[in-house]
Amino acid sequence: MSDDPNYVAKLEKAISEKYGEEAIQNPKKLWNKEKEQKYLKDLKEFYSRETEKRESERQRTEGGILISKRILEKESNRECPVCVKYSFAMKDDLYMSKFQCCFDCYIHYVEGREARWRSGWRPDKNTMAIMK
Repeated sequence: MSDDPNYVAKLEKAISEKYGEEAIQNPKKLWNKEKEQKYLKDLKEFYSRETEKRESERQRTEGGILISKRILEKESNRECPVCVKYSFAMKDDLYMSKFQCCFDCYIHYVEGREARWRSGWRPDKNTMAIMK
């Protein structure tokens, strides 16, 4: 800080010239009881929605075990539509979501030929027998 006793006044003046008179106003000056009531009402609504959201995501008892509702409602396809292999491997999840096939089918039929795969080509039974 400067030793000048008028430093704050000069600083406020410079700020008001550059950014306008509102930049140096005390925020309480523009606040009134109506704004306070509206703010409190909006805050209450926000927290009630958040509480409602958290309650809907809570766990529920299923056979004596607490399970997240999100897990119960989640649908996942664990069967490869190409080779009809059922898998729990995490790497298959990635390829199922991106290419609609398991990791093995990706290696055999998709890798290096993504454009053909995306255009709709799928192996027939003869091709699958030869490749595997």
